[in-house]
Amino acid sequence: MTSGTSTRRRLLQATGALTLSALAGCISGLGGGDDAQSPTPDLSEYAANRFPFDVTVEHDTADWEQYDPDWEAPETAPEPGGYEFEVLAENLAIGWDMAFAPNGELFVTERTGRIVTVGEGEYEAVAEPDSVVDAEALDPGSQEDSWYVEGGEGGLLGIAVHPNYPDAPLVYTYFTTEVDGDRRNRVVAFDATADDPAEESWPIVEGIPGGTYHNGGRITFGPANYLRVATGDGDPGIENPEKIADPGELGGKILRVNPDGTAPESNPDIGDDADPRVFTYGHRNPQGISFLPDGTPVITEHGPGGGDEVNVLRPGGNYGWPEARNSGEFDSYDGTDYQRPVAEAPSWAPSGSCFYTGDTVPSLRNRLLVGGLISQQLLAVTITRDGSRLSSDHEAVHDAGWMDEEYHAASTGLLENELGRVRHVEQGPNGDLYAVTSNRDGRAEGGFPTERDDMLVRLHPA
Repeated sequence: MTSGTSTRRRLLQATGALTLSALAGCISGLGGGDDAQSPTPDLSEYAANRFPFDVTVEHDTADWEQYDPDWEAPETAPEPGGYEFEVLAENLAIGWDMAFAPNGELFVTERTGRIVTVGEGEYEAVAEPDSVVDAEALDPGSQEDSWYVEGGEGGLLGIAVHPNYPDAPLVYTYFTTEVDGDRRNRVVAFDATADDPAEESWPIVEGIPGGTYHNGGRITFGPANYLRVATGDGDPGIENPEKIADPGELGGKILRVNPDGTAPESNPDIGDDADPRVFTYGHRNPQGISFLPDGTPVITEHGPGGGDEVNVLRPGGNYGWPEARNSGEFDSYDGTDYQRPVAEAPSWAPSGSCFYTGDTVPSLRNRLLVGGLISQQLLAVTITRDGSRLSSDHEAVHDAGWMDEEYHAASTGLLENELGRVRHVEQGPNGDLYAVTSNRDGRAEGGFPTERDDMLVRLHPA
C-alpha cells in the first residue's frame, strides 16, 4: 500500500470516503459549559429521543466472533526476531488510536486533532474537530528533545465505531477540551454520514477530569457491545487523592456504558454514592483495553516512576491507586484487598493493546500485544490461568507472590527501537496486525522521529 502524504487524495473505497468538508467541525459546538455540570447526567430521555436511528445492540458475549471459552495460552515465548512491517501511512502527527468499522473501514486518530481514514492504496485526513485542545507535533525527522510539546498528553485520543455501523453510523471519539479555562475530557459520538455532522453529534460521557498529563483516553466496544472508556486520574500531583479513589468520580476509572451513554443495568453495584457507569476504579493512567477470548477484560496502565501494570478486570474491583503501587514510596499490595496486577515492570510505558487471535503472525497468536512508549517496543504478554505453561524462555516471568492469584503472565519485548514509540496495536478484520507510532511527541529517542514518522504499519513474519 502506498501512502498519500503529499497529495491527501480522496480515499477510494466501495463504501465511499468520508470527506473533510463533511466532517470538519463535526464536534466543534460541544465545548461549552456542559462539562461544568454534574458528571452523572440522566441521559435516558435524551438517549431515547435524540438519536434519529436505532443505536441499541445485543449483549451476548457468545455472539462475539473471537469468542472461545476454551482458549489456551501458548506454552513457549514468541520468537524474539523474525518480524517485518509494511508502511501504510506516514507523516501522521502523533498517531494515537485506530478502530475498524464492521465494513472494514479503518479510522486513525492523530493527537493534534485529525481523524484519518485508510483504504486500499490511499489515505486521507477527513476531520479536524476544532474543540480539541491545541496540540502540536515535532516535524518529521526533528532531533529536538522536548518532553513537553503544546497540548501535553491531551488532544484527540481514542476512537471507536458503533458495532452496527453503518446502519448506526456513529464514530465515537475521546478528546481533551477546555471549559472555563480548565481541561476536561469527553466522549462524543457523531453521525459520519450526515450532511451536517455538527448538527448530528451527541455527548456520550462528559465531565472526565483532564490535565496536561494523565488523560487516559482509550475507548473500545467490547465482546458484549458495551463501550469501555479508560479515564486517567487527571491529577499527576495527587492533589485530590480522595477523588481518584472515589467511585463516584470519573477520574482514574474504567467506565462501561451503552452506546447511548447510559449505564447498563448489569454494571456492578459499588455503592449508593458510586457513579453507575464505573466498572472498576483505583487506576492511574490506563491506556489499553483488550479482552481475552472468553470475554474477560484486560487493561494496561502507566505506573508512577515505574510500576507499569497489566490488570485483569473484575467487576467493581478497586485497583489501589493512589495508595498502592509496586514502586516508589507507595504502599505495597500485600496486606490489602486491592486487585493485583498480573504483570508489572518499571519501564514499559504501556499504551494501546489488543489480544491477538489472528493467523497472520502465528507466533503471536493468543497473546496480549501492547504498545511500548518509553521502551520503544511491541510487548508480547502471555496470560494464562495455569502458571506451569509459562516457560523460562520468556524475557520475564511475572510470578511474585503478591500478584494476581488467579491469572499468571510472562512477557517478551519485540521490535525494540525498530518502530520507536508504539502507541497502539490492533487486529484487523482478516487477522492482520497493525500498529501506529507516536514518535513526534518530543519523547522519542534513538534516531526517532524519522522522516517518515509518524507511521501506521502492518506487521508480518519475516
